[in-house]
Amino acid sequence: MANYMWRHKQPMIRILFGAILLLLPVSEAFAQPAVTAVRVGAHDDKTRFVMELTEAPRYRIFTLDEPYRVVIDLPELEWRPPPGALSEGAGLIGAMRFGLFAPGTSRVVLDVSSPIQVRSVFTIPPGDGQGYRLVVDIKTVGPREFAAVRASPIVSTPPLAPIQTSALTVPVPRADDRPTIVIDPGHGGVDPGARGISGVAEKKIALDYALELKRQLEATGRYRVALTRDRDIFLQLRDRVALAQQYSGDLFISLHANNHKSRKIKGASVYTLSEKSSDAEAAALAAKENKADIIAGIDLSDQTETVSKILIDLAQRETMNLSKTLGNTMVEKLGRATALLRNTHRFAGFAVLKSPTVPSVLVEIGYLSNRAEERLLRTAKHRAKVTAAIVKAIDAYIKSQRTLNRS
Repeated sequence: MANYMWRHKQPMIRILFGAILLLLPVSEAFAQPAVTAVRVGAHDDKTRFVMELTEAPRYRIFTLDEPYRVVIDLPELEWRPPPGALSEGAGLIGAMRFGLFAPGTSRVVLDVSSPIQVRSVFTIPPGDGQGYRLVVDIKTVGPREFAAVRASPIVSTPPLAPIQTSALTVPVPRADDRPTIVIDPGHGGVDPGARGISGVAEKKIALDYALELKRQLEATGRYRVALTRDRDIFLQLRDRVALAQQYSGDLFISLHANNHKSRKIKGASVYTLSEKSSDAEAAALAAKENKADIIAGIDLSDQTETVSKILIDLAQRETMNLSKTLGNTMVEKLGRATALLRNTHRFAGFAVLKSPTVPSVLVEIGYLSNRAEERLLRTAKHRAKVTAAIVKAIDAYIKSQRTLNRS
């Protein structure tokens, strides 16, 4: 009888509980922990970095060199400081980035101009109308002193959970002989990429176009489609290449948006891999894109040369030739949908294009530094038009390869 009465009371209890939650402020219900403010204070003997949070933080703080950086890892947090917070550096801090680094881990990266040491870290409890404050003091030291403490992270008590590495799990596909297209939205999480005139980040534009491209490709019914990322999260360059391999990709399309010191420059362009760049601008762009791991606070000191100098073997040479064919087709189709940059098909040593077996192209869909083009890139109409052109290029490439294989 007691169990019977409990089962009949449960719906009413759920209703009452839901009503209570509706009466609570959002912060007391299911609000995600957040960073609400950041500030920097420059002093004679130190630079103080302060983050205000809605709950007491767990953290892991360490330093990196080449270039010098301070990295602060936190639980996954919402970012709610006012727009433009710390857009200009102060004291020893030249710039700051924040974003999702891995599932469950948010990361702050502080660029510093010289070797530094984290002098002290402490938390101030809420008071005077402020939330919890995480305070990080840094000071200038010599290279030898920096090297002595570099490998010793400062960890909270209790400690921050280890970084998850499950982002690269790839589901085993069902029997499916359709071509697999792997779409790679550039940048993400703590790496925002280029900034547009309006303040929009390249990582958002790239993801918006990737999701639309996925939608259009799947609508044809002719392709299996995979994304390297489907939300605002960081992914290492080598992991993007690894995912193309793990998905057994037939094509790899990396989407980006460019910027330029001249705001008159506009137009889409397509890049394929070559150890010898087609021009100085292509070389500069590849160098910038290949620094994505550094921007996100990755320690590259113990890595081999595989990311920066992959040996191009015979298999990769064939893949490069296929990539060039795809690149030429992409230029032709994009030219019917949007403005193109002069010398549209370019070549450079992009790390993200270095799969030895998956033909790969990097599409710069336009310039965020050009006011008119940035405005256009943010519209759904233009997004649909450009991605439709990419679909046509993929269709044409796949058709031509099937014809060659039959002959």
